[in-house]
Amino acid sequence: MHVLGLMSGTSADGIDAVLVDFQGDPSKPKWKILNTDSFEYPTSTREKIIRVGQGLEINSKDWFELAEEITELYACAARSCDPDSIAEVVGCHGQTLFHRSVQKSKRGGSLQILLGPLLANILDQTVIYDFRSKDIASGGHGAPLVALVDEALVGRLYGWRGVLNLGGIANLTIIPPKTGIDKTSECLGWDCGPANSLIDLAIKESSNSLLMFDKNGSLASRGKPKLDIIEKWLRDPFFHLEPPRSTGREQFGYQYLQERKKELGDISKEDLLSTLTTFTASIISQDLDNLFKYKNIRLLELLVAGGGTRNLFLMKQLQKQCCGIHVRQINDIGIPLQYREALVFAALSWWNILGKKVNPKNITGANKSILYGLRVDPSY
Repeated sequence: MHVLGLMSGTSADGIDAVLVDFQGDPSKPKWKILNTDSFEYPTSTREKIIRVGQGLEINSKDWFELAEEITELYACAARSCDPDSIAEVVGCHGQTLFHRSVQKSKRGGSLQILLGPLLANILDQTVIYDFRSKDIASGGHGAPLVALVDEALVGRLYGWRGVLNLGGIANLTIIPPKTGIDKTSECLGWDCGPANSLIDLAIKESSNSLLMFDKNGSLASRGKPKLDIIEKWLRDPFFHLEPPRSTGREQFGYQYLQERKKELGDISKEDLLSTLTTFTASIISQDLDNLFKYKNIRLLELLVAGGGTRNLFLMKQLQKQCCGIHVRQINDIGIPLQYREALVFAALSWWNILGKKVNPKNITGANKSILYGLRVDPSY
């Protein structure tokens, strides 16, 4: 089946599109990428998304028009990647504008903005969207959903395998080995904490919006990280919550950055970026140390995807801190690092059409198997 996957993440830099042919067993599919494309958000749209995500109050008319604008941009991305409309179904995640993790006295919540029926009618194709609400209604976090599909797409090794996504937020998938005493174990997954979110906000602020990210990590590489401060930050209770756990810009956004900058005092832009980038790597390293400490799981390799892979300083820090683990980019195994999440939502959409449910208990914490996504067909 030909499926088009569309994804825009918490970095809100644009829409990734991937056209895939899926065949065979959905748990161990044969798949082939037919085309990929990346559609950049207009600067005004990106600004609006980030500001609304950070608490900007807008009226109902502005809400609707933002949803309409994002939907139309998704349609443009779809047509660019699949100009002949050969996809039998389009899987569209929508743009996350709010995420609330599960708390003791409050259920989780997650808002992805998209007008699914409008997208189906513009494209004249079946659309699968709204992937998170059933999970949240079943007691789950609704995230990280990419971990539900990683085993099917990536496969198992002769040891434990990790998949790390470095988007605005970092998340991990832990895949069991295919042989040995752990082969009956199930996949694990959770959100680690900030990846690019703090780094991007810091460089935008320090450059008066002239720069949107630290290209290749070049500025961070010229600074010196404040390791004593990082050690203090790593004691934040969130980083020691037992998975399932999830987070977003609501927790690790502008306000969090201002508090961390106060603790750092008057330091150079390079030292600030070096500290924030090293902090991201340290969060992941600490998670993997805790995985061994509490579950006796030590990874053989860590496959890294997402925009953060282009930050050479961040990748160097990961390789340095994740001792004994083979850290490499996910494109080494044939998955384009920028399109891994779009590929995941294409797979979830294929599963929806097939009626394949997923048990997310060890990843999102939801209490039952779920058919992810809602289907909408174009109206005639």
